[in-house]
Amino acid sequence: MRRRSISLLGLAGLLAVPLTVLPQARAADGPVSTGKPVTASSVESSAFGAGLAVDGSTSTRWASLEGVDPQWIRVDLGANHTVSRVKLAWEAAYGKAYRVQTSADGTTWTDVYSTTTGDGAVDDLTVSGSGRYVRVYGTGRGTAYGYSLWEFEVYGAPSGGGDGGTTAVPFGSHLKPYTAGTLKPSGTQASNDQKVVDYYNRWKSAFVRQNCGNGWYQVISPDADHPYVAEAQGYGMVVTATMAGADPDAKKIFDGLVKWKIDHPSSVNPNLLAAEQDTACKSVNGGDGATDGDMDVAYGLLLADKQWGSTGTYNYKDLALKHIAAIKKDELNPTSKLLKLGDWSSSGDQYYWITRTSDWMVDHFRAFRAATGDTTWDAVRTAHQTQIARLQSTYASGTGLLPDFVVDTNSTPKPAPGKVLEDPNDGAYWWNACRTPWRIGDDAVTSGDATSLAAARKMNSWIKTKTGGDPNKIAIGYKLNGTQISSGSEAAFFAPFAVAAMTDPGSQAWLDALWTKMLATPIDTSSYYSASIQLQVMITVSGNHWVP
Repeated sequence: MRRRSISLLGLAGLLAVPLTVLPQARAADGPVSTGKPVTASSVESSAFGAGLAVDGSTSTRWASLEGVDPQWIRVDLGANHTVSRVKLAWEAAYGKAYRVQTSADGTTWTDVYSTTTGDGAVDDLTVSGSGRYVRVYGTGRGTAYGYSLWEFEVYGAPSGGGDGGTTAVPFGSHLKPYTAGTLKPSGTQASNDQKVVDYYNRWKSAFVRQNCGNGWYQVISPDADHPYVAEAQGYGMVVTATMAGADPDAKKIFDGLVKWKIDHPSSVNPNLLAAEQDTACKSVNGGDGATDGDMDVAYGLLLADKQWGSTGTYNYKDLALKHIAAIKKDELNPTSKLLKLGDWSSSGDQYYWITRTSDWMVDHFRAFRAATGDTTWDAVRTAHQTQIARLQSTYASGTGLLPDFVVDTNSTPKPAPGKVLEDPNDGAYWWNACRTPWRIGDDAVTSGDATSLAAARKMNSWIKTKTGGDPNKIAIGYKLNGTQISSGSEAAFFAPFAVAAMTDPGSQAWLDALWTKMLATPIDTSSYYSASIQLQVMITVSGNHWVP
């Protein structure tokens, strides 16, 4: 972000808006199983297929093989839902002993109802559970025949990964597995996913707003120079597209963020987003663009295209391609193939040969290449990865840390010698570079790229040793040689190391400690920066980050 406030520890006084929202009344849960994919342990014949139990008709039915126990029928809700009611309309062949179960992954099941005294007819059951899958598991037939249901109705609402089946990669579906050997926190997958959903809901309550009307959504930034900054909107777009399913309003919020982006164009390139807006919701400070925000905006649009398609209110794919082309034209140095600070920097100015390491989002470059077919993005990715390795080797051989800013990219790139844009620590691992273990680690776990893996492991090895495996000892900032800059504990600094830890098979205990630290850290409603970083780290660490 161009000219971020020097300290991100809390400038809440800059923004006189409420930081809480009133809870909304929840409507009664509706049926969520009708027409959804369904499977069964067996069918009596093709005339009694499993799908007939969820077709909304009481004149068609599923029937299992006769005389065989156990038998089951399972519906896939498309993503995680809270489940409050299950209604079973039995045919004459009913279940006397059966269980109703839920599961996040279709493998591990939790009973939400059990009986050994079923008597057929209609069982209208009040239950409490959650899962993507709901199953009726029969262990004792009430007749000599099999099990047969006219209708199998599940009532609930999207919660930890459901968007009514309308998203391609619902949160919690884990349809995009990481590279082999990647660690995840100990504990069940469903539990870890739910913890991310819980944190997301708190983050959303604290920072997602409609302060400006006009159908816009914004992510507020009380700890930045202005109440609305491109970096925050980029975070919001990536997060909401990824959390589709966990939040039934994800698409609505995303579209509001898209409208904000369209209606606040950069003054340099209108296909980019103006970097800063004031309390009147108007762009300020020249209205130009910032590379970090634009990178995430483009990436978020690509995620949205994969999630929901591009035939709705907004053509996400077209907007993404235009945004990517604009980044290439005005935020990429054509000579060094390294990102510039923003579209406001041009040949001949003092910032033209400066780049910010936290903008080096390698997985984004891969996504841009896939979306556009433009091989330039392969060269861009290689250029940034080359500099990551060279900076680690030359300037941080013992730590692997990267500096906030790199200068002299037209000759021999090196850490900033002092303040070049924001702070005397511009050449240190400070409030920008603190994101680099997460950004590099995102590429490592999704691509398995050897360069990204080596860079992430180098950082991980150093910080684990430096702290003796205690996340509470991760300081606020370091010189590249590992000398601590400031005491205290801040999510923007400790959370990103969790992604680096995922890349090392010997760091399970360390990853678990970092995960526990994140879960124990409440959201600071005065710091969108730390909270947004931790949320995105938790998404990755739980196995839910994916590259469109």
